[in-house]
Amino acid sequence: MGDRHPKFHETRDNLQAEFQMVPAPVLDEADLVVVDTTWGEIQPMSPAAGAQTVGELELRELAADGALLVDTRNQEQFRTATLPGAVHIPFSDVLERRNELEDADQIVFFCNGPQCPQSPTAITQLVEDGFPVQQIAYYRGGMHDWVTLGLPTNPGTPAYGELSAEE
Repeated sequence: MGDRHPKFHETRDNLQAEFQMVPAPVLDEADLVVVDTTWGEIQPMSPAAGAQTVGELELRELAADGALLVDTRNQEQFRTATLPGAVHIPFSDVLERRNELEDADQIVFFCNGPQCPQSPTAITQLVEDGFPVQQIAYYRGGMHDWVTLGLPTNPGTPAYGELSAEE
């Protein structure tokens, strides 16, 4: 069976030296953002067998029902803007901070968007470590799609121990 979308697997030649992972507002243009699609690789729809992939509407329903929203991006990106109510667990720390996830009935992981490997990496690590996949949801659109759609964001509040020495 042939690949239905071979262009998704081609190397892109137009990568920029500087890129913007999350859409940025256009000065003096209300409700307009610039979207940079020259970074990263398109990630799979589901990073682990059994993990539910959700869109914006499902994410909002899950959050309203008490799901834990986990931003797996780096601290600087998290502190700039994140989804309302999200906690910060960088993808590189997910296994050592697994105990923070144990009591959640449902967890939605997200990062910068469809081109970002941070949430898929965190989810794969957790599942391989025996974390129950039925508790995991993946918001593949991430901050990229959330901001592009004009949905609300909040500045992230660092957890204890995440503050830099200057603060």
